[in-house]
Formats: sequence, C-alpha cells, structure tokens
Amino acid sequence: MNRGFYIIMAAQFFSALADNALLIAAISMLRDIQSPAQYEPLLKLFFTVSYVALAAFVGAFADSMAKGRVMLISNTIKIAGCFMMLVATVPMLDVLGIPLYYYVLLSYAIVGLGAAAYSPAKYGILTEYLPHDKLVIANGWIEGLTVAAIILGTVLGGVLINPTVSAHLMAIDLPAIETSIDTPAEVAMLVISLLYLFAALFNLFIPDTGVDHKPLHRNPVYLMHEFWHCVRLLWRDKLGQISLAVTTLFWGAGATLQFIVLKWADRALGLPLDKATVLQGVVALGIAVGAVIAAKAVSLDKSVKVLPVGITMGIVVMGMIFVTGLPVALVMMVAVGAMAGFFVVPMNALLQHRGHILMGAGHSIAVQNFNENTSILAMLGLYALLVYLDLSIYVVIVIFGVFVSLTMFLVGIWHRRNMREHGEELQQLLAAAKNINAHH
Repeated sequence: MNRGFYIIMAAQFFSALADNALLIAAISMLRDIQSPAQYEPLLKLFFTVSYVALAAFVGAFADSMAKGRVMLISNTIKIAGCFMMLVATVPMLDVLGIPLYYYVLLSYAIVGLGAAAYSPAKYGILTEYLPHDKLVIANGWIEGLTVAAIILGTVLGGVLINPTVSAHLMAIDLPAIETSIDTPAEVAMLVISLLYLFAALFNLFIPDTGVDHKPLHRNPVYLMHEFWHCVRLLWRDKLGQISLAVTTLFWGAGATLQFIVLKWADRALGLPLDKATVLQGVVALGIAVGAVIAAKAVSLDKSVKVLPVGITMGIVVMGMIFVTGLPVALVMMVAVGAMAGFFVVPMNALLQHRGHILMGAGHSIAVQNFNENTSILAMLGLYALLVYLDLSIYVVIVIFGVFVSLTMFLVGIWHRRNMREHGEELQQLLAAAKNINAHH
C-alpha cells in the first residue's frame, strides 16, 4: 500500500470519528434544552433520511467527478451542519419562534446529507485507486478503521461532554475571539467541527486516480428507474435476498440498540450520558471481535450457516433486563456485539459477492445503503413511538429482543424454503461463492 491509500484511510477515519462523537454531543444538547425524550432517537432518523431519499442519486454524483473532490464537498456539508448546531441556542431562533429541538434535528439532517454523499465515494475510490488483488485487504482496513472510529468517536463524545473536561476546554482563552460557548455540548460541537476540518484537509491531498468520470445524468426519472431495477434484481436473487434481509435487520437493530443502551444504562446502572457512552463503545469492540472470528472461521459459501447466531443474539439482549451491575453489563455488551459481528460479516461478504456479479459494486452499495437505512428509519421511528408512549425501557428491551430473534428465525425458514424449491440454482450460486473463496 502506498502513501495515497493511507491518506484516503486518514480522511475516512477522522470523518467517521467526528460522525460518532457528534451523535453524543447532539443528544447532550437536546437534554440541555430539555427537549422531549422521543426526540433523541429522531436525531439518527433525521441523519439517515438523506441516505434513503437520495439513494438513487448519490452514486451517480460520486461517479461524476474525482472521488477526493466528492469527499471534500461532503465534509464541507458536514462542517456546515455542525456549525448550525453550534449556534442552536442563539437568541435569534427564539425570536423566529422555532423550537430549538427542531433546529437541532434539522442541523443534524444537514450532516446526514454530507454523510450520504460521502458513502459511495469512500468505497468507490478504492476500486479506482487499487488493483483488484489489493481490494480485499483494503476493504478490511476500511472496515477495521470504521469500527475503531465508532468506538473512539462514541467514547470521545462522552469525554467532551464530561463537565470536568468541558470546563477545562472552556477555560482556554483565545485572544481577540469571543466564542460565547458556555455548555459542554457546545464545546463538543466546536471540537468536532475541527475534526471535520481536519478530515477535509486530508481530502485535499487524495491523489487523482486518472479515471474518466461519467457526466451526471440530468434525468432523475432515468436514475430512479435504473436504481429500482437494481433493487428488484438483488431482492429476487436467492442468496442476495437472504443476505440483504440480514444486513437490513442488522443496521436497523444496531442503530436502535445505541439508544436503548443509553437509556438502559441510565435506568438500570445509574450511569449519566458521558459514562454510558462507554457501553456503546464496548458493543462496537465486541462487533470487531466477532468480525475477526467470522473472517477466519466462515467461508463465503458457508455464510448462511450463521443465521442461528442472530436468533441467539436477540435472546441475549433480552437478558439485559436482569442486569444491575456494571461488570456484568460490560461482559454482556461485548457478547452482544461479538454475536452481531459474527453473523453480519459473512452475510455482508455474501451480499457484496452477489451484488458485484449482478450489477457492479457501485449500484450494489447504493441498493444496500437504501435498504439498511430504510430499516434504520422504520426501527428508530418505532422506538421513538415507544418512548413517546412512556413504555418502560425493560418492556422495550423485550420487544426489541423478540423482534430480532423472530425476524432471524423467519429469514432461516425463508432460506430453507428456497433450498427446497430452488435447490439446484442455490447449489450453483454457492459453488460460485466457493470458487471465489478458493481463489482468495
């Protein structure tokens, strides 16, 4: 790997680090302005809506110019959204009669717009910049750094909103500059804005891959038609539909679990937000462990055999209602994360394999992003409703665990039916996957 690849990695890492820290800072800001509890999961919902609404267009946008430039534009949008949130408490908004929590949600949606445009570029540049024999290890590095960014970003968000840390940061005197920053959340926003700026600086040095870029198609109807064709194609594939169903569930459940863990940590363990973030980081650490084990133990053609692990994970999640001590909670979060990583990594690899064969990597990523983020919208919307109805967090945990286990059980039944009705076709598809695995 050369210097250009490491620049791409650094740009991705700092941008993802800021994304994950920002969620914690935004939750803290909502609590500072005493917004209703159901608005916290809506943060992620507003962040995700751009992924769904623009799914048919962001891939075409990413292919229309140099990927480094797309990443720079995307990070600039993220910085704009972050600064909007930073000024959420200015008196002007009170004059306009805008509830502050609406403004925070809108600002976070702007950050999500930047993230939606960033996603196809960060994966697409690898296929442009590296030879095919380097793609597997490069994707491994990207995924590893993303997990690291989730863990460190979540913990960083908790550290930045810690009253002691934020007090030290606010005490820093900047000559001739009056920031008017006087809350931990605002301090966190400022630091996170600097992280986005740092990522943008790396974007400036991403090498030009020399690839000819397609002019952006002006007809949105054409782009929508092409996109929906790809969606139907992947859902009709007998292996693609199973792997897509699992990854779709995983991302929706993962986003919801982030908020469940924070609320559960407060209720069951008495942990404030800045300390509860450690539990989120521990889940991500577990995912990394499970992913490593799966990568070594599960071949591409055996991917569907991990489905029972998803059922078990839902059952273990329900065990959270009996936990009252931090050591047990930490072990349980690692276990939940490890099971999630173990079953989602083979499924994701299988999905990428089928997507690449059926429609190419770019379109496949767009379809995957659309389905996964639609799931996030639906599950977070349902969770926000349960919070609005003031259901006990213990009831919510049970509902969540049953849903995950039951869904994975039904996906398993779906696959077994496919084996009965389309056995010969599936054997051919699995043989092709085994072949790919053998070549690697």
